[in-house]
Amino acid sequence: MSHDVATGTVADNTAILVDIDFGEGDKESLEELRELARSDRLSVVAVVEGTRKQPDPATFIGKGKAEEISQILAQTHAAMVIFNHELSPVQQRNLSMVLACRIIDRTSLILDIFAQRAKSHEGKLQVELAQLEYLSTRLVRGWTHLERQKGGIGLRGPGETQLETDRRLLAKRVKLLKEKLTKLKRQREVRRRARKRAEILSVSIVGYTNAGKSTLFNRLVRTDTYAADKLFATLDTTTRRLTLPGRGTIVISDTVGFIRELPHTLVAAFRATLEETIQADLLLHVVDASSSNRDAQISEVNKLLREIGADTIPQILILNKIDLLEQYPSGNYMRDEYGRIKSIHLSARTGAGFSYLYDALAEVFDQNLKRLEQHSATPESMNDNVRATFINNEKD
Repeated sequence: MSHDVATGTVADNTAILVDIDFGEGDKESLEELRELARSDRLSVVAVVEGTRKQPDPATFIGKGKAEEISQILAQTHAAMVIFNHELSPVQQRNLSMVLACRIIDRTSLILDIFAQRAKSHEGKLQVELAQLEYLSTRLVRGWTHLERQKGGIGLRGPGETQLETDRRLLAKRVKLLKEKLTKLKRQREVRRRARKRAEILSVSIVGYTNAGKSTLFNRLVRTDTYAADKLFATLDTTTRRLTLPGRGTIVISDTVGFIRELPHTLVAAFRATLEETIQADLLLHVVDASSSNRDAQISEVNKLLREIGADTIPQILILNKIDLLEQYPSGNYMRDEYGRIKSIHLSARTGAGFSYLYDALAEVFDQNLKRLEQHSATPESMNDNVRATFINNEKD
């Protein structure tokens, strides 16, 4: 049981972090929470840690720890308390009353970051859907903002309480969002089928959040997709073409970063975006080679890939950020027992080792072309026109 308090001016963006150890002893998770708070532009004024055998049903932390946090709130005047756990609606409500401040759990924090970062129309719809599905279990007072969206006139039925009205409005909004996302999904499937007919090799960049995926993507396709040293810098899937000299065109997609304990509402809401990953011919699994927790991060990404049905797609492990290691190879790669490149050491920031990545993509391109030729008697004559049409029509 311990806590540390930082001094400084307290404002509306100040927070106390709470991390309870239930026998796992995972310090990396707490550091990740710090990074999440930083990504949400919050100032951490104190960290409270403790141990328990199991969560308290009413308050998650128990009476003694709640009193400790209350004292720290009195000292720091922090605006909120953020738990490195998922709280039940009852626990969150009880803690709000006991501590008399805003209570946020890990899921809510991640949702808030996603809400700030989503830029595309589809991304914003997906985030709103995830937020509403999460908040539907925590609906305890009037949701007047939902009424304002539809004008609010004639919405309340006879004998209907405000809470019932709000729940009905929420359900109506969720249904509308799902319909819009289904329409966008169909549009994306049309584009995807066009790529398949054109026999364009599809590559998706995946990996733990802040592993350097967007930096790698930018260097590969020479674009300026937003990349920053923060969690969830990229939320919207971006797709670009890449021409391999002497080979042809491939399509590369940059996807949202994964994180452990990713809220199920987000996994469900972003499944449509992640279908770019599911339908890929190859995954470039980007890993922060300088992270002490990289093995756990690799495992977490593979776990989520299984969850969305993308675990059978061939992948190449990209050990990125070798420029941050004290000792690292100048750029090398390893092959598996079948002679295929399975891992590459490189730096997306400096470009070291990138020649190996281009070699690997060229090899996969050749293997894909050979496979297509085996399944088609005259693939060139059959597909040249549709390939040219797709490449000309694919949007940047």
